[in-house]
Amino acid sequence: MKTAEHLDVLEAAGRALADAAAAAGTDAEVPTCPGWRVRDLLRHTTAVHRWATSFVVEGHTAPRPLGDETRLDGDELLAHYREGHADLVAALRAAPETLECWAFLPAPSPLAFWARRQAHETAVHRVDAEAALGGESAAFEAEFAADGIDELLSGFHARDRSRVRTPEPRTLRVRTTDTGDVWTVRLSAERPPLTERGTEGPADTELTGTAERLYLTLWNRLPVEPVTVTGDEALARLWRETSGIG
Repeated sequence: MKTAEHLDVLEAAGRALADAAAAAGTDAEVPTCPGWRVRDLLRHTTAVHRWATSFVVEGHTAPRPLGDETRLDGDELLAHYREGHADLVAALRAAPETLECWAFLPAPSPLAFWARRQAHETAVHRVDAEAALGGESAAFEAEFAADGIDELLSGFHARDRSRVRTPEPRTLRVRTTDTGDVWTVRLSAERPPLTERGTEGPADTELTGTAERLYLTLWNRLPVEPVTVTGDEALARLWRETSGIG
């Protein structure tokens, strides 16, 4: 996906998140994030948005801590969240293609990284806000969902901090039925998962479904049941138990 497309998603998802949070109320429970209420979701997400904005605007070339979350609540918290989200979108839209700053996953450029990362950060948390409100979450475009699967598998879980490990070598395949994308994830005890895109061959477990269903399942926003599991279901459960991103 292009950076401009990620920014369009970031803008729309951030606004939808705020609207759902306002309708649910900041004291509502967030079923997709056990232990959280909407105020926790807003405080976390606005902290991330403001943290990301600092890299884009100030050009920091080394990592910086996330910083303390606001203690605001109610309408003041919603206004604070909306302001931080709008500032992030504006900063990314104004940033040059030659932007130089720190990024923590592979990307064509720092600008492409932050646009993609914040689009998926905000989209997933939009699902959380809509879960607090109740009812069905708004749909994702298949291309965007497949992009989020790729970021999760090829980006986050390629890092040493991934906790998805198996005592013996195992292979997990993820296959979308609508976009035709395939990822083969090789697991072991010694190293983080190794993901190959577009490869076939034997697999211990295969997860098959639409890109949107797989996106939300792999991000643990849906149970495994909405996708088809072929082979060893224990590997699917292992993902559920160990794949959370901190």
